[in-house]
Amino acid sequence: MTAMTMNVAIRSALDNMLERDRQVVVFGEDVGFFGGVFRCTDGLQAKYGATRVFDTPIAEGGIIGVAVGMGAYGLRPVPEIQFADYVYPGLDQLISEAARLRYRSGAEFTAPLTVRMPSGGGIHGGQTHSQSPEALFTHVCGLKTVIPSTPYDAKGLLIAAVEDDDPVIFIEPKRLYNGPFDGHPDRPIVPWTDHPMGDVPDDYYTVPLGVASVRRYGADVTVLAYGTMVYVAEAAAAESGIDAEIIDLRTLLPLDTDAIVGSVEKTGRCVIVHEATRTSGYGAELAATVQELCFYHLEAPVQRVTGWDTPYPHAQEWDYFPGPARVGAALRTVMAE
Repeated sequence: MTAMTMNVAIRSALDNMLERDRQVVVFGEDVGFFGGVFRCTDGLQAKYGATRVFDTPIAEGGIIGVAVGMGAYGLRPVPEIQFADYVYPGLDQLISEAARLRYRSGAEFTAPLTVRMPSGGGIHGGQTHSQSPEALFTHVCGLKTVIPSTPYDAKGLLIAAVEDDDPVIFIEPKRLYNGPFDGHPDRPIVPWTDHPMGDVPDDYYTVPLGVASVRRYGADVTVLAYGTMVYVAEAAAAESGIDAEIIDLRTLLPLDTDAIVGSVEKTGRCVIVHEATRTSGYGAELAATVQELCFYHLEAPVQRVTGWDTPYPHAQEWDYFPGPARVGAALRTVMAE
């Protein structure tokens, strides 16, 4: 075990897969010589060469299109979109080509690509460097969507994604690259290297897709969260004194409905937390799932705590960011019902 930050754990996963499988290639804007904006690919080009780890033009549609073609011909491409906000020019390739390739070819071709992209706010990135577009991908049949919250999960889930024969959207909460963030910007961050959850095996291992993790056991209310919001939920539970059970979904599609149902049937209450905008956000799907599968166990309406239906602001970032105060208020609301 080695103490790793999340970006180093991601680099370790890519290193493992580049070494194990010569069909794996890594590419994107500045991922080669420079090692990536967030240093997730630092040193990989020097180790594996410019034919397996290489830079591309600033053309997200081209990056994804090339990856689809590579996958159809037997490679396992891992393209990086430098920020999730920039993926939109590549959506047609992801939705109309990658997600449909197995179906439209009668399984003659597949698209085993893993598209990495950092998402979320909390770094004063403003409206074009802070978006959380995960709900767009979960709407598309044929795509899998993964969002880790720890270095251990990041490495294991990424390896599992690269080995998967279908396209996977691998979203990395950039506010977690260096350490967990509980939503209090005025407090110092504990780096992953000094955190017990920063211990990561150096060697190959996988974390299965579609399996959630119980991050905190509790009896009063179930909190469904992923990415950065897992730590915000933990802070809210501690500060409110409410015995919340916190489920880290880890994979949004496929979704671990068994873990959700088991927890909500036990607690009878549910709060859903995500950073993305509220309307048609992934929380709406979670709320519908809980209502459909756990209706007769619910003691109160499901609560959602999300970002606002506005562009992500720069000057008022912490009014937009769903912090512990807002999550705590939702916990108290469901407990009062």
